[in-house]
Amino acid sequence: MLRRVPDAFAARYVAVPGFEGHVCAFKVAAGNGPLVVEAVCGRAMTLLAGDVFLGTPGHRTSLRMVGGIPKRGLVPGKAYWLLAESGLVGDLVGGTLHTRSFLGQVTYLGAIAENDGQIITIQQFAAPAAHRHPDVGAPVFLIVGTSPEVGKTTAGVAVLRMLLTKGHARVIALKATGTSCVTEMMTYQDYGAAQVFDCVDFGLPTTHPSNRKGMFRIFDLMLDTCLSTPADAVVIECGGDLLGANVPIFLKRLRRRRSHPKVILAAADALGALSATRMLRDVGLPVDLITGPCTDTHTAQQRTRALCRTDAMNLSQGEAVM
Repeated sequence: MLRRVPDAFAARYVAVPGFEGHVCAFKVAAGNGPLVVEAVCGRAMTLLAGDVFLGTPGHRTSLRMVGGIPKRGLVPGKAYWLLAESGLVGDLVGGTLHTRSFLGQVTYLGAIAENDGQIITIQQFAAPAAHRHPDVGAPVFLIVGTSPEVGKTTAGVAVLRMLLTKGHARVIALKATGTSCVTEMMTYQDYGAAQVFDCVDFGLPTTHPSNRKGMFRIFDLMLDTCLSTPADAVVIECGGDLLGANVPIFLKRLRRRRSHPKVILAAADALGALSATRMLRDVGLPVDLITGPCTDTHTAQQRTRALCRTDAMNLSQGEAVM
């Protein structure tokens, strides 16, 4: 989450309350660790008890992890929880077994400050506003899912490779919602995306919690930037599930810019696919293709196709897309 912050600012911290987006210093609490997190370069990094690292306070209300920032911010010297591999810290409400590698307590030391005492924030290094640049009219391919780990990124890179194979020389990728993850962004880069953006590029560590104020402005800025960047196509992945991380708000803002994007749904099972296709149809975004675990076997694929009356294929097994 701090990949846009220059290393030169990691000089000293001051004992002040920590709020969302502040660049802060934390120490892994005694009795915790090893904690596996991602470094700004994207590699897995192990933190042991006593290690000091940089992260940021933030909110996470996903299906795997729920936590956030107290109203008065993080208090220096108090213990909090690591809520994501990318360095998100806050109070813990609950988590699942999938969070074991990074979940642990850390002590908040203070916020990183410049020489004049100004607190460093990730918002200072956000992408500049692009509203003065015209929309280049690139077609949009939208990836949505019914839950985490249903193959959204797999579908996204499959669409990306299809576009590159068909002569779309420059493709932009956007992870529009959810929790920032450098590893996922690098996956799109490895598969040939010319540029990759996520919420950190626009000043937010995550797009949680749902219905937070100001998300219309943030999503419009994302779309302004991606749709005005010279490209032959734009692949947009909505993280998490259709109901969380302000995905419904993002879909509304997207429809104002592209009324008929190509929509690929990744679903865990046929019933989830049926519910999601109906929901998306109701908001004016009919699904063009269904993928994910609901297509893992011939039986599941046929059931999904029949229930949803929509084409279904397993992109993780190398089936040709669209």
